[in-house]
Parts: sequence; structure tokens; C-alpha cells
Amino acid sequence: MTKYQKTLQHLQNHQYTWLITGVAGFIGSNLLEALLKLNQKIIGLDNLSTGFEKNITAAIKDANNHNSDKLFKFINGDICDYPIAKNSCKNVDFVLHQAALGSVPRSIEDPILTNKNNIDGFLNMLVAAKENKIKKFVYAASSSTYGDHPDLPKQEHKIGKPLSPYAVTKYVNELYADVFAKTYNTQSIGLRYFNIFGKRQDPNGAYAAVIPKWVNAILSQKNVYINGDGKTSRDFCYINNVVQMNILSALTDNPEANNQVYNVAVNARTDLNQLFEMIQDELIKLDNNIKPIKPIHQDFRAGDVRHSLADISKATELLGYAPSHTIKQGMGEAMRWYYDNLK
Repeated sequence: MTKYQKTLQHLQNHQYTWLITGVAGFIGSNLLEALLKLNQKIIGLDNLSTGFEKNITAAIKDANNHNSDKLFKFINGDICDYPIAKNSCKNVDFVLHQAALGSVPRSIEDPILTNKNNIDGFLNMLVAAKENKIKKFVYAASSSTYGDHPDLPKQEHKIGKPLSPYAVTKYVNELYADVFAKTYNTQSIGLRYFNIFGKRQDPNGAYAAVIPKWVNAILSQKNVYINGDGKTSRDFCYINNVVQMNILSALTDNPEANNQVYNVAVNARTDLNQLFEMIQDELIKLDNNIKPIKPIHQDFRAGDVRHSLADISKATELLGYAPSHTIKQGMGEAMRWYYDNLK
């Protein structure tokens, strides 16, 4: 039995109260679904600025727990409002802090708003967790923290200079969490998400992630644009692996594992040209009326890192992390969801 299977078994027999910030977002709603399936109590906090109520509705439906209305409470509120942050942490065991303004381009366009949400909002949540004596504060960090460090694969202790305002904010999160651990004896774990994909990832808007954006274009037979020559590579990670890391981090019984940051990925590199082929092939398998299209290459995007690949040995050794899905396995599940929900 894996560490994760043991942890899930423990959760089936023990009910905790969890706070998920950003619960209406892509990752937050998947965490909500997973915890409802495990009969946990959940408070969800979201101001719906980038998340959607439909994600919460879908998570509850997919969890298929007839007690969901008793187990889940939604607070429509903002992490930048300290009284709301503090109140939402009352009687909570674990915080899974996902709320943030994501996106490198958005941070370049509006660094002040990004800073407000990702630094001020983060600090509010950290203080609220400390004041409410939360058992564990698990937060979304980012692979953008590696910045211009050239080494591959990326190891947690080797970081470079940030390449965007967004990357600065996510690194500051790690610094605050570390200082709080030393100053106030808080327990936290930061998860450096690489390129996460899966159901309920938003395909619309200027800051949509590449996978849902391309799926949308292929299904509507529109042009697909690749930034640069398509040789840019990423470590794409399916959402179920992210859920696993959040749950393992919250419940780890290894004292050495706390107050650390971890890569969340699969340790496999896929370039954008390969990714496009994979997405198109999976969609054509689902519907042979979809005509293959050729992508259009355009300029490289400002602030983008050329290659990214994670070393996941630290998470494996200290948390017992073992990815359940490769990119191919995840892509099969994700494309089925997108096809059913976007076509």
C-alpha cells in the first residue's frame, strides 16, 4: 500500500475540517471534489474574481456525496480582507491555500494587483492560520520561482532570479512561510506547481493556460498559436497528482517534511510541438470529424522560461509522493472531460 493509499484510508475513518481558498478555481474545485468524496468537512473561500460558481457546482456533483450540503460551506469573500481571512480559519484543521492571481502575463500588465492578492492576501491567510492555531498551512507555490537558474532538472534548493512580477510574489510566499515557521513555530508546506492541467481548467480569457486554450481552438476548428519554435518544454502534471500532494502535505507524520517546499510534477519533459500533437490525437480519437490542423508559430512570450523539468525525489522521499498519472494518462482523462464540456 502506498503512502497516499494509507493516507486516504486514514481520512475515510477520520473527519477533519479543511479550508480551501480559491475553491471556485481549477485546482481548488478539484480539491473540494476529492475531500467531499472522503466525507471531510470543507469551508471554501473565494471572491469569484477568476473562479466560477459552476466549478463548485460541478465539484459537488462529481463528488456524488448526498451529505455535501452539510459538509461544505461557501464564503464569498476576499483573502485581502483580513477579518474574512481570520474568520474563515475558525475551527479549521488544515488550510489548502490556492487563492492567487496566476499568470505571468497578467502580472506584467498589472504588478500592483498581483502583489496585493499574492503577497498581502497570502500574509493575511498566514496570520489568520497562526491566530487560529491551524495544524498545517499548505500553499500553492510556483515553478516560476526557479527563474533564470539554468540547471535541469529543477531542484528545490537551487533557484535563480525571478523573471516576472508573478514569480517574485510566489517566492515571497515561501520566504514568509519560512520566517513564520522560525518566528511563530507554524507548520507549513509550499507546493511548487509545474504546468498543471485537467478538468475545470478555464479555456477562456486572455490568461488561459495553453492546454485548455488549444483544446477550445481545435474543437471549434480555429487557429492554434504556439509561442516561439515549439521546442520550449514543460513538465506537465495532471490534476490528480496535485490533489495527492496537497493531501500528503497536510497529513504527513514525518516531522522533517514540514516547513519545506516541494516540486509538484512528474519528472518528464514535453515540448509544445509534442503537446499539440498529443492533444490533437486524443481529440480525434474521441471524434473523427475533427480535422487535423497545423499550428501557427508566433513570437516568444516575455517572461517565459525556455525549459522546465522537475526533480521530484524530495517529495518522494519526505512525503511518499508517487504520481498516479503520467502526462499521457492524464491527457486521456482530461481530453474526455474537455470534449464532453466544450464541444
